[in-house]
Amino acid sequence: MKALLLTAATILVVSAVLTALATSAPAAPTPTANASGTPLGPDDTYFVTQTSLGTPFQVDAGRVALAKGTTQAIRSYADLMVSSHITVNDALLAVLKNKAPVPPPTLLKAAYATTVSTLQHESGSTLDADYVRGQVNYQKANAALYEYEIANGTDPDLKVFAQETLPKIQDHLARALKLQAAEK
Repeated sequence: MKALLLTAATILVVSAVLTALATSAPAAPTPTANASGTPLGPDDTYFVTQTSLGTPFQVDAGRVALAKGTTQAIRSYADLMVSSHITVNDALLAVLKNKAPVPPPTLLKAAYATTVSTLQHESGSTLDADYVRGQVNYQKANAALYEYEIANGTDPDLKVFAQETLPKIQDHLARALKLQAAEK
């Protein structure tokens, strides 16, 4: 049942990201849009909010897998997710210093919280399989998000950030797929 819940949450995450990317409409102005800094367009705003939400999710899920994963390969991957997402978040914050504030991320917050909660209550091979499956799905959706920003974003600094970060995401996906293949 937990695996089914985790799979459903992951599908929701991937579907929400891809649907939002395919149908993004102009965002409503936020109360902070007049603050100092360059305002972001709707695609850039969506990218920032989703990237900002993905970092705490990856750190939280990674810490669970780091503590409870049953193999060194999974624990090493989880450690990489924690450290690399903190680094990526720091780089994003540096880019955002000169931008107008964006609304807090909400779209995937519940799905991410459910996924982390499920992992916290799992153990053994079930946790390993669910963590790895979630990573494969997350990294695929994250790659799509970054590719979309590169192709459609209007802020040059965010596009450079996305271009520099996408190879890391692709590496994370390749590693997650390798872990998934090793489980079979």
